[in-house]
Amino acid sequence: MSLRSYVVTRILLTIPMVMLLLTFVFFILRVLPGDPVLLHFERQVDPEVVAEYRRMLGLDKPPIVQYFEYLAGLLRGDLGLSMYGFEPISTHIAGRFPATLELTIYSMLFAVLLGVLLGVKAAKNYDRPVDHGIRLFGIVTYAIPVFFLGMILQYIFAIQLRWLPPNGQFPARWRVPPRVTGMYTVDTLLAGDVAGFFYALSYLILPSITLGTVLCGIFIRLTRTNMLETLRSDFVVAAEARGLSDSTVTYRYALRNAFLPILTMIGLQFAALLAGAVLTETTFNIRGLGTYLVERIAFRDYTGIQGAVVVYGILVSIVTLVMDLLYAYLDPRIRL
Repeated sequence: MSLRSYVVTRILLTIPMVMLLLTFVFFILRVLPGDPVLLHFERQVDPEVVAEYRRMLGLDKPPIVQYFEYLAGLLRGDLGLSMYGFEPISTHIAGRFPATLELTIYSMLFAVLLGVLLGVKAAKNYDRPVDHGIRLFGIVTYAIPVFFLGMILQYIFAIQLRWLPPNGQFPARWRVPPRVTGMYTVDTLLAGDVAGFFYALSYLILPSITLGTVLCGIFIRLTRTNMLETLRSDFVVAAEARGLSDSTVTYRYALRNAFLPILTMIGLQFAALLAGAVLTETTFNIRGLGTYLVERIAFRDYTGIQGAVVVYGILVSIVTLVMDLLYAYLDPRIRL
């Protein structure tokens, strides 16, 4: 199969996946107990007022009609209006998504760097105390609840030592850079504000370390397993026989050839981070897409929940598709 045919096939398979996810969420929301209309009113009101409000929200129609109307709006790029304030969902998501993306990028960088370096160290010290210690570290970090680790880091580094801010909320006195991407570390650099970049970065250190530490165990195990196999390969033995330094053999030859499965896992975990940063954002009070979804669930905002889920589904599909294509490009056997 050619690369072009493989791309088309993967894109066509992505469409029904997103549709299935949207359909499931749409109908599940409408069978769960609770009425989003009644949540608008604190006490008993006139039934005619409730009926009028229900009509304004479009909830007076049968669910199947609501479903196809929502699909028609999606085809036009319209995610609908919020049931609270009647503001466009796309505006809400555009304002919240950059914070989630920024947190995901820094968390992934930390997870990959720490996981790969420790995985290589473990493979080089196979079956020694260092190897056992690193493997134990990877198991513990993967098993620890992310919110618990976040609270521990907040207590140590923010409350006791006062080295870092306790959460991801910037103080009102901070001069926000001109919005270009919505990611503060990027926008401060684009504005030439180096001091502002490090200030914004300080608010991301604890959340990124929290989320990255929980995920680094995956990369430790994967890197260690692939490096153990690669270090026994003939080309590595030949490189060592030529008198090359240990670091050159390890990182330029062995790690480079063992990195393809790790690259695939980076893509999968990046997609998972985008969709799974809810607990970290909640713990550190970061106004990202995760906390937005939690707020919409609390208010039973159907359109808000659906919009966030659709965006998550599309993002995960795009990242997964890109990694599949990159893998297929680097290894043509995948396309067979």
